[in-house]
Amino acid sequence: MRTLKKIILVLLAIPIILLLIALMVQKDYAVERSIEINRPKQAVFDYVKYLKNQDNFSKWANMDPDMVKTYRGTDGQAGFVSAWKSDNKDVGAGEQEIIRIEPGSRIDYELRFIEPFESTENAYIITTAVDSTKTEVKWGFNGRMDYPMNLMLLFMDFEEMIGGDLQTGLENLKAQLE
Repeated sequence: MRTLKKIILVLLAIPIILLLIALMVQKDYAVERSIEINRPKQAVFDYVKYLKNQDNFSKWANMDPDMVKTYRGTDGQAGFVSAWKSDNKDVGAGEQEIIRIEPGSRIDYELRFIEPFESTENAYIITTAVDSTKTEVKWGFNGRMDYPMNLMLLFMDFEEMIGGDLQTGLENLKAQLE
């Protein structure tokens, strides 16, 4: 009987300990990758400012060729929305909106995931001239996992998971533009 009580106490203590640990774990995460492209800054910016062009370089946009995409607004301007829906569980459904553009240098997006989970995150692309013929492109993603889901940040390497996909997209962009 004592052994059973000890087992029950341990089983009850584990979730409590995990919840206490989650109180101390960060909630925010940020991932950024960059690449140099042998093209002038304005040429690169003029390409990446159009959200539809992400279909040509984003790893995520190419995960399901049967994905249904819809668009609202004027591409390349704040307020433009690109929505997707896929039966592939790794793609799910959601939309991405251009929320701000700094002409020639930065585009900010809001990503609204609907399926397989609901979440709203921010992303951006920044272009910086290295010289008159080279441009550094940074693609970043900022996220937040609220308590107690933030405990997953201890077990999942978002830097590797998301970072690898961003890097693949940047390499595809470089191949597209050079």
